[in-house]
Amino acid sequence: MKAKGFTLIELVVVIVILGILSVTAAPRFLNLQDDARNAAIAGLRGAMNGAMGIVYGKAALMGVERAEEAKLDTDGTGTLDLAIAYGYPKATLNDLSIVVQGLREDWAHKEIPGSASIHFGIAGYDKTCIKYTQAGATSAATAVVIKDPAECSGLTK
Repeated sequence: MKAKGFTLIELVVVIVILGILSVTAAPRFLNLQDDARNAAIAGLRGAMNGAMGIVYGKAALMGVERAEEAKLDTDGTGTLDLAIAYGYPKATLNDLSIVVQGLREDWAHKEIPGSASIHFGIAGYDKTCIKYTQAGATSAATAVVIKDPAECSGLTK
């Protein structure tokens, strides 16, 4: 009578094959957290760019897109709640959180003293962040992805 099942050699071969597959596949799966964080940061950049376009459109309708400083009513209450510079939101947490929902609650930030820019990212993750620079007289506002740990460190909620 023949015994049914795996022999010891077949079992060892299967274990070796599984070991080789795990060694080649593990690095790809271990980097998923960085990929997810970078995708979230890219999504924030898209949200900021969309908000900048909407704010600029409203500023143009109100005729203040060329003003160095102005305020807009963003919620229809008659209160001028959003400070803008040359038609785009100013680089402050308060102004940007008005036009990007969840910015204050979900993202860490770092305001740069003496400059017209602010960084947003994930607290404790300094590989990638967003740098928002408010508009100037000859330049539009920008939201760019920064991949410099020196610039992205020190973000706080």
